[in-house]
Amino acid sequence: MVMWVFGYGSLIWKAGFPYEERIVGFIRDYRRVFYQGSTDHRGTPEFPGRTVTIEPFPGELCWGVAYKVSTPEDEQTAVTHLEVREKQYDKKAYLDFFTDTGSTTPAIHKVLVYIASPDKRVNTNYLGPAPFEEMAMQIIRAKGPSGPNCEYVFKLEDGLFNLDVKISTS
Repeated sequence: MVMWVFGYGSLIWKAGFPYEERIVGFIRDYRRVFYQGSTDHRGTPEFPGRTVTIEPFPGELCWGVAYKVSTPEDEQTAVTHLEVREKQYDKKAYLDFFTDTGSTTPAIHKVLVYIASPDKRVNTNYLGPAPFEEMAMQIIRAKGPSGPNCEYVFKLEDGLFNLDVKISTS
């Protein structure tokens, strides 16, 4: 049995688990947003940082990477790691993953995706939208055990840039 995991945030630059293959691509009809509070990695309960989650958005493409985990031992290691790392993300989904913007056929069916839902009853760390300046100040000031929140933003920017995505406009 093969498991695929989609990374759209820090998983882009740091998987933290063994994998056989890493593929650049996207999921359709979702967008990346800085709406999830981080009280355990990039902030504290008193001053949460902001990390990305995804939200449905028709027509959008959310680029990232898919990791192929092939052995039962590696799958157990990956799941154990992700359940701790992504513990503030309260929802798991299995979505189709594409590598070609012109194709309607997924490259991979059912990649595992961790999502932070906007339901504050089950996701107490959801921050939601805010004015850009407010989010920027929160990101600049927040710091947690994994480092400053602004470092997360810069690593995400660098990780996305290094995906070297070539989008066809024809």
